[in-house]
Amino acid sequence: TQTETFSLMEMTHIHQFLYSDKHFVHNVCWPGDSNKCKHSQFLSKFDLTLRSAWTEKMAQGLFRYHLGDLQTRILPGPHRFVAQLNISRGKERRKPQEILSISQRFDAKQFHFNKIQPGEIVFELCKRDACDASEGDETREGETCSYQNGTADDLARSLVVINVSPLEVGHCLLIPDPSRCLPQILTPGAVRIGIEAVLLSSHPGFRVGFNSLGAFASVNHLHLHGYYLDHELRIESARTEPLIPQRGFHLLPEFPAGFMFYTDGEGLRATVEYVCKLTDSLVERNIAHNLFLTRGRPPGDHPHPDSARPGVRIVVWPRISCFGAKEESAFNVALCELAGHLPFKNQEDFETIEEDDVKRIIEKYLFPENKFIALQAELKHLLND
Repeated sequence: TQTETFSLMEMTHIHQFLYSDKHFVHNVCWPGDSNKCKHSQFLSKFDLTLRSAWTEKMAQGLFRYHLGDLQTRILPGPHRFVAQLNISRGKERRKPQEILSISQRFDAKQFHFNKIQPGEIVFELCKRDACDASEGDETREGETCSYQNGTADDLARSLVVINVSPLEVGHCLLIPDPSRCLPQILTPGAVRIGIEAVLLSSHPGFRVGFNSLGAFASVNHLHLHGYYLDHELRIESARTEPLIPQRGFHLLPEFPAGFMFYTDGEGLRATVEYVCKLTDSLVERNIAHNLFLTRGRPPGDHPHPDSARPGVRIVVWPRISCFGAKEESAFNVALCELAGHLPFKNQEDFETIEEDDVKRIIEKYLFPENKFIALQAELKHLLND
């Protein structure tokens, strides 16, 4: 039963990763500008812990397939889509659940993350007061987390587990308190964990994302994806237009159009609140959505290239819902694809697809312009309250 499976996890000695705000890395760059970003020359404690455990679990055979170096091509064109060939994921991944509603209830009879093997757990993510998480004391075994905020969301345990069908190196799932059996609807705790995971990494290519139900989520149990992609994505520096700049709320006008929040780690509680206000509104309106969190440049128009990625861009794409089981032979448009990272399941598509083909596929899942503009006005009014 669900309770028994979680008891197995409770009995397991789970490695803990302890952190506080002082462990956030603020000066991150892509290689080439070492004067600006000395920290980016080194992996952070978070990166080293995650990547070493992930590599060890790959060597132990805990994944459904061995992930080697993936064939990668940057598609010609202004969008610079990053295409990767990952045939094994298409063949070996777990059959996705049938999803019928954006607010579908958690079903204990379906697969959920309380049923995973204990060996799939990488660590428990624990936020401590700055005075508790001293240098050199970022990892412990067997203690209970003591969180720095008193809300129920912050007191929840968060597990980082391997994704047994990985997209890329370090592909893991961030699961806020699996024992609460929450459905795949964002909570403040989940958004905070996603942002803070990106801030804990000194690697500019560490990404976090979320697929809502109806937006190609495979499992109806609250989780986010995290992984490393060693290629720049256009959304990191794409121009933005202000919507409510005092709320950190902006428009990404270029294809595929979406909404963006930006934070450098200051005022994180407010950022989380505004992101959740927006996503809660989408759920209430029965609008499927994808989120993508990445290191990025501050909002504005950036005509000149710059390798600096001082903060986190949180991009939200409202989109047309897709219900029923995923069609595994199709080109699924989820968090990666909207961000410009395209995992392919077969060689022919990988070798022959062009930028215009990709745009045509993605466009099928986007709101028509008039509907997007109307939603933008409604969300702007909502966040201004």
